[in-house]
Amino acid sequence: MAAPPAPSRLRALAARALPYAPALAVSGALGALCVRAILAQAGRPALPLDDAFIHMQYARRLAEGGFFSFVAGDGYSSGATSLLWPVLLAPFHALGLRDLSLVYAVWALGLVFHAALAVETARLARPLAGPAAAAGAGAMCAGFAAFAWFAWSGMETVAFAWILTRTARLAAALCEPAPPDPATDSAAPARPPGAPAQPPGAPARPPGAPAQPPTASIARSLAVCGFVAPLLRPEGALASLLAATALALSASRAVPPALLPAPPLSAPSPSRSGALWPSARSAGRLLALAPLLGPLVVPALNLLLAGHPTSSTTSVKWLIGNPNYDGPTLRAALLDNVRLLVTDVIDGGQWTAVFLPEGSAAVIALGAVALAVAAHRRGRPAHAAIVGALALGALLPCTYLSFLWNRVRYVWPFAPAWIVMAACLARELGDAAQRLRPSLHYVTPLLAGAFAGALAARLPWAIGDLANSARAIDRQQVWLGRWAAQHLPEDARIGVNDTGALAYFSGRRTFDVVGLTTEGEARYWVAGAGSRFEHYEKLPPERRPTHFIVYPHWMACPPVLGRALVDATVEDQAILGGTTMIAYEARWDLLGSGALPVRSVPGERILDELDVSDLESEAAHAYALEPLADQRNMAIALAAPESSAPGELDLARPELADGGRYHRIADRFVAHLAALPAEARLVLRVASDDGAELAVSVAGEEIGTVDVPRGPWVERALPLPAARLPTPTPIAITLRRGAGFHAFHYWITGR
Repeated sequence: MAAPPAPSRLRALAARALPYAPALAVSGALGALCVRAILAQAGRPALPLDDAFIHMQYARRLAEGGFFSFVAGDGYSSGATSLLWPVLLAPFHALGLRDLSLVYAVWALGLVFHAALAVETARLARPLAGPAAAAGAGAMCAGFAAFAWFAWSGMETVAFAWILTRTARLAAALCEPAPPDPATDSAAPARPPGAPAQPPGAPARPPGAPAQPPTASIARSLAVCGFVAPLLRPEGALASLLAATALALSASRAVPPALLPAPPLSAPSPSRSGALWPSARSAGRLLALAPLLGPLVVPALNLLLAGHPTSSTTSVKWLIGNPNYDGPTLRAALLDNVRLLVTDVIDGGQWTAVFLPEGSAAVIALGAVALAVAAHRRGRPAHAAIVGALALGALLPCTYLSFLWNRVRYVWPFAPAWIVMAACLARELGDAAQRLRPSLHYVTPLLAGAFAGALAARLPWAIGDLANSARAIDRQQVWLGRWAAQHLPEDARIGVNDTGALAYFSGRRTFDVVGLTTEGEARYWVAGAGSRFEHYEKLPPERRPTHFIVYPHWMACPPVLGRALVDATVEDQAILGGTTMIAYEARWDLLGSGALPVRSVPGERILDELDVSDLESEAAHAYALEPLADQRNMAIALAAPESSAPGELDLARPELADGGRYHRIADRFVAHLAALPAEARLVLRVASDDGAELAVSVAGEEIGTVDVPRGPWVERALPLPAARLPTPTPIAITLRRGAGFHAFHYWITGR
C-alpha cells in the first residue's frame, strides 16, 4: 500500500502556528488597550522608560553602520545591557521607521513575545500540572500585568522571559521526554491500526528510560536558546547553564540501539551493540558546549573593542565588585535585597502592588511545595528542578545595587516559574478535592482561573500606570531632546544622566555622567560626586560637555552647572528620577581653582599633595577609605577659605571648587618626598559642621593638633619635622574632639 503523502511545508507551518493563535488574539486585544491608553495620555507614540530609547539609539547607530557606538564619533560603547534587542530593532530603522515611528515596531515585537511567552509557560506547566492547569498557566501569563506593562514598554524584558522559559521547557523535555501523542503531536507519524508500538523483537523499555530518544531538533533548539539567552540579558547565563547541563546529561544517557530511530535505507544500520551511538554521544557532548559560549560573547566583545571584559552597566549597577562595599557591607546589602524580594516584591507590596495581588508570596510558597509533589506523582523530577532553578533566578537581581529601578524590571523574567508553581498548586488541590468527592473535577480549572483572574484584576491599574509613565517620559526627556535639537549648536556635547531620549531625539553627542554609554565614566560615577569633579579637571577640553541636561540632585556637582536655559517639570507621575529636569550651560571656570593653598610663601613649593576625592591621587597615596565612602563624597564651590598658613593671600581666587570626603573620623595616607627638605609644612583644607580638633601624626609620632572651627572650610598649617621625614612618609589625621570632619586637600610645602 502506498505511503500517505507527506504534509506540505505550509500545512506543517500552519500546524505549528495554530497553538499561538489564541495567545496572539489575547495579546492583540491587550496591546490595543495599552496603545490606546498611551496615545490618549501622551497624544502620540510614547514609551514609559528612558532606557527603551537607549536601545533605539543603539539600533539607529547599528543601522547607520556604527557597531554599538552610542553616538557618532565616540567609538564602541559597552553600555548595551541587551546585545540582541537593538539588533532586532535595527532593520526596522533601516527600512525607514524613524523618530517615533520606530515605537510601532517595538510594540509589534512586544505583542509577539507576549503571546509566545504565554504559550511557552503553558507548555512548561503541562507535564507537571496537566492540560487544564497548563491552560490556566497560559491565562495567568497573558493576564499578568507586569508582562503587559513591559511588553509595550519598549524593553527586552518579555523577550528575555520568553527565551528563559523556552530554554527551561526544552531542557526539561530533553531530560524527560514525553511519549508521543498522535492526538496532539502533529510531528508524530501516524501508526497504522494494529501496528505494534515498537519494532518486533525490540526489548521492552526499561523503567525510567525515555519513551523515545531525544530528538536532534530539540537538542539543537536548546543549544541555540542557551547560546542566545545571555545576549538578551546577562542573567541569561542561567539559561546557558540549564541548557548545557541538559545537553550533557542527554549525551551521557545510554540509549539501546533498538530504540534508536530507524536510519534511512541508504545509511548504514547501527549494529546491535550500538557502534554508531558513541559518535552521536560525542557530538552531543560538543553540542553541550555551545550554550556555554553565549555568556562569553559580550565580555569578549568588550575586551576586544573597549579594553575591558566588564560592561559599564555592570560597573555601575552590580554590587559584587563595587569598591564601596567590603565583605560585611556587601553581605548586608545582599541580604537586605533578598529580604525585600521575599517580603515585598513577590508579595504585592508597595513596590509591586500595581502588578501583584497582596499575599502572592504565600501562593508562590505553596506552589513550590506543590511543584515537588507534582514531580513525585508524575515522575518529573527534572522538570521540577528546572522550574525551581528558574524561580531561584529571581535572586540574581538581588546582587544589583538596587533591583527596584524601572518597575522592578529585572525580576519579572523569572515570574513564569512562579506561574508554573501556581498551576501545580491548582492541580494538586484539585486532585485532592476529587479524591474526597469524584464529582469535584472542576476544582483544578476553577482554581487556575481564579489565579488568572486575580492577576488580570491588576491590568486596569497597570495600563493606567503604563500610559501615565509614557506621558511623563514624553513630556520630560523626549521634550528636552527635541528642544536640544532646535536650540543647541550642532557641535554641542550634552552631559546627561538619562541618556536615551536625549541622545535619540537631539541628534547631539552626549556625555553620560553615569557612565552607562560613555566609556570610562562609570568608575567616577560609582565613586561619588567629588570624584567626578576631580575627574572633570583632568578631561581634555574637547571631551567636556558644552551643556548639561540633568536632574540637579542626581548630578550633585554644582560647580560645573552654569546658567539654566530651560526646564521640564512633570507632576502627577511616579516613574521619573525627579519632577524637574533642567538644561544648563556647562561651567568650567572653577576647574583647578582649588589645586593650591590660598596662601603661599615666596620660594616655597609643593613637595607633595593629596587631592582628596581624586581617585588617582588617593590611590597613589594609599588613602584609606571606609565602606560606603561614595555616599559622603561631595563637590562644592565656596568662597576662598580663611587660612592660618603663612604667606601671601591669592586674591585672584575669590571662589574655589574642590571635591571632598565628608564625616571623616581619621585620614591616613602616605606622602612621597623626592628628598628630605630643609623645612616643611603640612597644609590642610578641612571643615567641620560642629567644630573639631584634629591630631596629626607622622610615622606614628604625634606632631601637633589643629583646631577646625564650625562652619565653612578653612586651611590650617602645621610645621613638619623635616629632618625626620622618612620616604615614604605615613601621615595620619585623627579626630580628637567633635563628631567628624570633612577633608578636601592636603599639601606638604617647603623648600
